[in-house]
Amino acid sequence: MYTCCSTLNQNLMKKSLKLLVVFILLGNIVFAQYPEGKVVYDHLYSALLENQAGENPTRRVTVYLPPGYEKSEQRYPVIYFLHCFTCSDSMLIAYNHLDKLLDKAIATGKIRPVIWVMPDNYTLFRGSFYTNSSFTGRWADFTAIDLVSHIDKNYRTIPVPESRGLAGHSMGGFGTLKIGMMFPEIFPNLYAMSPAVLGLYKDNGIKNQGFRRIQELTTREEVITGYKEFGANSRVVLGQAFSPNPDKPPFYADMPVTYEGNTLHIHYDILELWNKNMPLGMVDSHIENLRKINALKIDWGRNDESEHIPFTCKMLSQKLEGLGIEHYAEEYIGTHINKLFTDDGRALNDVLPFFDTYLKFE
Repeated sequence: MYTCCSTLNQNLMKKSLKLLVVFILLGNIVFAQYPEGKVVYDHLYSALLENQAGENPTRRVTVYLPPGYEKSEQRYPVIYFLHCFTCSDSMLIAYNHLDKLLDKAIATGKIRPVIWVMPDNYTLFRGSFYTNSSFTGRWADFTAIDLVSHIDKNYRTIPVPESRGLAGHSMGGFGTLKIGMMFPEIFPNLYAMSPAVLGLYKDNGIKNQGFRRIQELTTREEVITGYKEFGANSRVVLGQAFSPNPDKPPFYADMPVTYEGNTLHIHYDILELWNKNMPLGMVDSHIENLRKINALKIDWGRNDESEHIPFTCKMLSQKLEGLGIEHYAEEYIGTHINKLFTDDGRALNDVLPFFDTYLKFE
């Protein structure tokens, strides 16, 4: 019996391997039918990112150059894309194949040829939240000032605001809205995909158990290993961004909430810092900047696993509407990650056509 099962398994394995080879070949054929762009892994030192936290101020930047770039003298608009928490720029190429998606989008007319830029914001605690921090570095300023300057100097861009877009997913959506409000003269065209942490509501509120877990953990490794301590990990990163404290190891941040036994204590001075740093709390102090934005869209999945995301996206849209700030807001049937970079996903069918409409091409 063992021999028969073993032989059967071997035959099945051989058939599976043959099928896998066929699928790989077919996959290559599918990709090969579109003219291919080029992915460049660039690096940029920024004095704006000099910091006390031990973060590297020299950052990798992934640049997609459209098909034909090297054989022409044409100049192109640029879309800057900000990755999510725990992710990186290189992962978007390795796992999400964004370069192949861009090849397809350009070949099928979803967007005219563009340069696509992704800076690496993966930090020691797995994310920067694209915020200017006195401890980890000035990530918002780096993105809007040094990164844009570097790309305009070293690539054939159309170096005007009208030809520049900013987009991102989750933490990157947060960064898109935050940086867009701070620098509308640099990024007047914005698309935020499922932006996270817009405000302290629902599962992102003061009762998030990550605040309690921070007091029970003692090392960075405990916080960043896997996703068991995701809540604590995200609280640490937000604290280092919004309320850093270099004299408070091991996580170097003050928290708006602490626990004494089962008693929750709210520290309102810290809470105010957090609220002022989140997009919902930034709107009232950035109204004039919001009016300078040329095009803005926010989308989110109805079934997002983080319940605060649909809730706060609607809140933000309603607040913008009440202020007369023109924008698009769309809820679609999906979760936080299932309709992003697929053939039926948002990037191909919504984000890129949006920028094709609103960016200025040569």
